[in-house]
Parts: sequence; C-alpha cells; structure tokens
Amino acid sequence: MDESIAGRSYAGVYRVSRREDLHRYLTDAVDRSGGKVLYASAASRTPVYLGIQGPGDERIGVLCYPFRCASPPIKGRPSDEHRLQIRYGGEGSWFAREHRIGLDIAGVDTTVVLGVHIQADLLIGLDPLRYDPLPMGISVEFKEAEVERAAQRGWHVWERETRTGTRRGARAVDGLETLIAFTPDRLLSYVGFERRASGLGLDPPLRYRAAEVAATDPIVPGHGGGHELEQQFELSSAEILEIIAKRARLTVAVRGGVAEHHLGRCLSRNPDVESFELIDLDGQPDYRVVLRDGRTVLVECKNVSPNTYADGTPRVEVQKTRSQHADPAGRFYRPEQFDVVAACLYAVTGAWDFRFKATSEMARHEQHPERLAVLHHVDSSWSDDISQALSSTEGAPD
Repeated sequence: MDESIAGRSYAGVYRVSRREDLHRYLTDAVDRSGGKVLYASAASRTPVYLGIQGPGDERIGVLCYPFRCASPPIKGRPSDEHRLQIRYGGEGSWFAREHRIGLDIAGVDTTVVLGVHIQADLLIGLDPLRYDPLPMGISVEFKEAEVERAAQRGWHVWERETRTGTRRGARAVDGLETLIAFTPDRLLSYVGFERRASGLGLDPPLRYRAAEVAATDPIVPGHGGGHELEQQFELSSAEILEIIAKRARLTVAVRGGVAEHHLGRCLSRNPDVESFELIDLDGQPDYRVVLRDGRTVLVECKNVSPNTYADGTPRVEVQKTRSQHADPAGRFYRPEQFDVVAACLYAVTGAWDFRFKATSEMARHEQHPERLAVLHHVDSSWSDDISQALSSTEGAPD
C-alpha cells in the first residue's frame, strides 16, 4: 500500500484494526523509559511512527513494527511456550509480494521490530536486518523461562534456533537469531542499542555480545557515551570508520567487518602467508590468500555463536544472509565457492582468535547435498592455522 506516514514515504504502510492496546502500550513505554511522545502515528496504521523527546532534549524518530505476543496455554503447543506472530493483513496477501521493512537511508530514524507482550509486561526485540522482508504468517516461539528471566533482570538476551518452513520461502531467518526481551522502562535503551547494531550491520553472534554489554552499560540516546562497542571490538572509532569506509555497501560489508579486520591481522602474523587481500565484492569470499608454498586460497570469515553445543563446542552458522526466492537452496553455499571457512571465536572466548577448516571437509546440507550445511561444530577437526587446515583434503565431514 503506497501511503506516507508522519510525512515519510520510505516504509510501506498497512491498515490494521484492534491494535489500540498495542499502540497505547508503546506510547506508555516511551514515558516509562524517560521519554516524552511528541508525535505518534494513528493506531489504525502500522508501522507506528513515534517522535520522541529523549534525555538531554534529543529528538528521536522510531519506526516500530509491533506484533502481538500470546501467553500459554496455546492450543497444540507446549504448556510453557509463548509466541508472537508476524502478520499484517489477510493470509492471501502474505505471499503476493515481498513485505520489505522501512529502513531510513539517512540514518535519522531507527527501525525496530517488537513483540508486544502485554500480559507479561515485556517487549521482545527482533533483528530488523534478519526480518527484512517480513516473513508473514510465521510464529516466533519462546519459553516461559526466558520470560521469567526478562521480568527479573529487566533485559535478557538469548539465542534461538530456527528453520525455514516449506510454505514460507520468504522467511529471512534460517539457523540462529538473537532475541532480546526487556521491560518497558528500557525502551529508549533498546532504541539506542538498535541504532548501533543496525548501523554496524551486526550479525547474530556480534549482536548477542553487544546486547549483553548493553544490559549493564546501556546506550541511551542523549546520554552521551558511545564507546562501548569500541571497547568490545578492541578498535578505535577511527579504525571502525575506516573499516566502514573501505566497503562498497554498508549494510552488507560491515556485517562481520570487525571479525574480518581481525582475520587480516591474524593472517599478517602467519609466517606461512605470503600475501592476502580483502575482496570487496558482493557475493564473493572475504579474503584471497597466497601461501608461501604457492597456493592461492579463498577464505570466508564467519562469527561463531555465543551459545555453544551441550559439550562446550562452539558452533558456527555458514550461509548467506538473505534468501533467494528463485532458488530454495540459494542461501546455502556450494563448497567450491571458497576453500576455507575462518570461524572467529570472539563470541565464545572474548578473544579475536580464529579456527580454520577446508570446505571439502565440512558437512553437507541434508536436503541439498551439493551445498554446505548451515550449522557446524568448531571442534578438534578445525585448525588454528590456515595452512594446516589445507594440509589434507581426505577424511569424513564433521
């Protein structure tokens, strides 16, 4: 539907009904978090645009996609399961087109995707970059234990494993995602966090770590600060800006850019590496590396998840960020697209260390055996040296 909202036209607008309670909850949350609502778009339209006067008299624009949460018992579901449903309009419209999220190219407004859990008095933050386009019709489930932790702490971060449904190829999430539940008095803190996380294009592992930092060191608009991520990444603001400036497309290239930068440092210290170069091309691996024995290899850099397997082994997600609607396997990599995966361990260890594995030795996708699996154990079959990872191409996949 082509319609402007608050004088802005970068976001598609949906007509909705019976959402006055969600609208009222959001405006109340602004007050509870220390802000003042200067403008709120109509409850009969979504997304909801909020013009906010924050601490220090800062003006804050928020484009919010709110979705209702339901408490148990939910028919046919486990007794401790809560859920939010991603849906606007009738089911017939869900698959008629892509439902792109409005993202302010000027970076003035901050886009948030929120589950509004009125019964639990909580808000559930989803990653806008992972939910673009909106996967209409899906449910996002979470357990009572997560709700209880959020109510006790005021801010709770966890990771959720997801799968793409057979009917909903437009779903933007497959593998791992980071969820943040928080009390309404933390709404402005969440907006400050999302402004940073979306601006840097953080992937789920780095988003998880940044959200953990924000739990105790919140980023409240108008309160100054701005050095939390510099400390976390062990980079100065000038270095972060340099990383961003060297890449052609901000939202694509900066995602994981900090890990890529540290991978370059790691390669520069390796005596087996003759030279390396960053490949700044969309859809290409991250590095081309020339070893001293003459081999040239392509390297893809990925961040491990902050949550390990039950035995403590790190896990890494190896797939493309966006779905490709013409190809159901389009998000999954072919082994020949690069030679080595470099898994950054920062999300688990707090150190910018890497483990390497040749793609010829990695597990294949169950439904698409010509593609790499999504999740991998970063176990003893991975090497801390790129040349050692390539020393043998025999053996079973992990």
